[in-house]
Amino acid sequence: MNTILFELGTEELPPKSLKTLRDALLDNVRTALDASGIVYENIRAYAAPRRLAVQMDNVATTTPDKVEQKRGPALKAAFDDNGELTRAGQGFLQGLNATGLTLSKDDLITVSDKKGEYIGYDLTIKGEAVDVLLPAIFQKALDNLPIAKRMRSGADRHEFVRPVQWVVLMRDEAVIDAIIQGHKTGNQTRGHRYHAPDFVSIAHADDYQELLKNQYVIADFDERQASISKQVARLADEVGADAIVPDELLDEVTALVDFPVALRASFEERFLAVPQEALISTMQADQKYFCLTDKNGKLLPYFIFISNIDSTDKQAVILGNEKVVRPRLADAEFFFLQDQKQPLSYFAQLLKNRVFQDKLGTIWQKSERIAKIATTINQSLANQDGWQDINDDDVVRAAMLCKADLATTLVGEFPELQGVAGTYYAKNSENPAVAQAIEEQYLPKFSGDNLPQTAIGTALALADRIDTLVGIFGIGQVPTGSKDPFSLRRASIGILRILIEKKLPIGLSSLVQASLSAYGEVLDNHQKIFEEVMTFINSRYRAMYTEQGVNVDTILAVQEINPDTPFDFDERIRAVEAFRALPQAKTLAQNNKRVGNILAKVQGDIADEIEQSLLVEAAEQALFLAVSTAKQAVAPRQAVSDYQGVLQELVQLDEPLTQFFDGVMVNADDENLKNNRLALLQQVRALFLSVADIGLLQS
Repeated sequence: MNTILFELGTEELPPKSLKTLRDALLDNVRTALDASGIVYENIRAYAAPRRLAVQMDNVATTTPDKVEQKRGPALKAAFDDNGELTRAGQGFLQGLNATGLTLSKDDLITVSDKKGEYIGYDLTIKGEAVDVLLPAIFQKALDNLPIAKRMRSGADRHEFVRPVQWVVLMRDEAVIDAIIQGHKTGNQTRGHRYHAPDFVSIAHADDYQELLKNQYVIADFDERQASISKQVARLADEVGADAIVPDELLDEVTALVDFPVALRASFEERFLAVPQEALISTMQADQKYFCLTDKNGKLLPYFIFISNIDSTDKQAVILGNEKVVRPRLADAEFFFLQDQKQPLSYFAQLLKNRVFQDKLGTIWQKSERIAKIATTINQSLANQDGWQDINDDDVVRAAMLCKADLATTLVGEFPELQGVAGTYYAKNSENPAVAQAIEEQYLPKFSGDNLPQTAIGTALALADRIDTLVGIFGIGQVPTGSKDPFSLRRASIGILRILIEKKLPIGLSSLVQASLSAYGEVLDNHQKIFEEVMTFINSRYRAMYTEQGVNVDTILAVQEINPDTPFDFDERIRAVEAFRALPQAKTLAQNNKRVGNILAKVQGDIADEIEQSLLVEAAEQALFLAVSTAKQAVAPRQAVSDYQGVLQELVQLDEPLTQFFDGVMVNADDENLKNNRLALLQQVRALFLSVADIGLLQS
């Protein structure tokens, strides 16, 4: 069969890293096998709380023979006129024979390259025994695992993420003798820590998975995870609920258990009066529980936990978990009730003593700036749908309360509830629109997240982000490389997404200016900050659109004309992407590039008007007519920013422009003809630049 089995047995491995360690081990071993020329068919990795393992099928016993060409002196220097080896030739032959060969001059060959001909020999190097190579391969694979901090166990000098207890290395039924991580290899493994704690022998490498299952260990991470998901779904269905199963939590729970047994427990319904986000947070983060909701997403008084023991008294295990979670839920309830003894405005006042950033003042001062910026946004959008009835007083009220929950005990215990807690508290005494806006200020929180739905929430979300961007740039803490401690890249993309997806006609420059105005004399050199922030936000377009699958040259074509309004930028992107699918796009792009190159070399001004009397060639007359017709056709489309329509109309310039370049000399000897033709090309370029610089599109 030629099955190789490697297993590293350890103390419990870090659950948040287990899946990563498994994947890295598999990649490291596969790379080393390929580099060594070791032939195998299948390879798979296993990971459980106390083990990492690799199993390979049909592994060759030796590496393939390989031929290494040895090259000696030049042919002319190797033989004399009589065809006998010279001293140089004899030295080369003797060097070969010193390795154990018995060669004569007749065994030598001629090797040629660009520089000439040489004597040489094709030396066959026998393959090595794979079992001799494997220990070093596995040791190196372990050494290269992504482990941030390694540890030693007792006097053992070998380091690993956790103390190593045993090592298995086998080919079929035989042990491959070696020392790995300071342990002698064998065929002894261990099962479940409680159900099967003793060592057990592996009779054959193929028996690995089945043997461990009999010892209450599901070694395959994915199989164990699938079992958890199936059990959780079944228990949730029994009470008509949906389980909340975040991927990260599922991975962590899978890494914590060898033999998953899902059980459903409950808690008192009185806790449901507490914000469900707080309950879910504490049950997920502290207890690794899967919470249950009804079909509308409302939390139910149940949770599912995964036990690593198949207890004969499951009810006792359930009661134990209910007992453990009760005080945690009671803490959340206590914080929630304590906070409500004061209005939200009380907590807002406490922000006067809480620093946002040393050089940028307190959180209260940030709230004041947000209020000013959000009011400016509201006023600029007063005629937009959904904004007509938004009162500036409500905007200011929401802004001054939006950070208030940072001073509450609930957010102090559960920082991830900022915005959520404030929304709950605001519902008791504030305008519903103000309450909802407090939660929406943080949207979107991540790529693909929902956007704020209300006008006030949208204004706060924009104001909060632009205030942070301008302030941090203003004090010189600009993101560098991969370091972005204030998440300014994410803030920028959040601004762009809101303005684009909500189709808001707000320019980036007006947002930045509003923020600078709110900071006033707190920041110096407003012009420098303005330019840096504008450049930074505009640079986010590329990352955002490439993630959507938009061609990079499309992005560059639009960026070349630097639209100030993100929604307008997006409309142009969509237009150019649609245009490049047209059959005429390639030729038009090439000709536009040519037009741009010609105009870039012109020194001095180019006339705005075209003298028809100077259009002497048929091709330039035809292009002039096509341009005149296109101007009339695109004018109404330009007026409503119908960029796709503009480019559709400009397609008619394809043939006239091609014929112009085929039959007309732009740089004519006659200066008047030359200038007139440049003026004609400038009008062509202006038509296309009303959308984008399509000359930057690649074929």
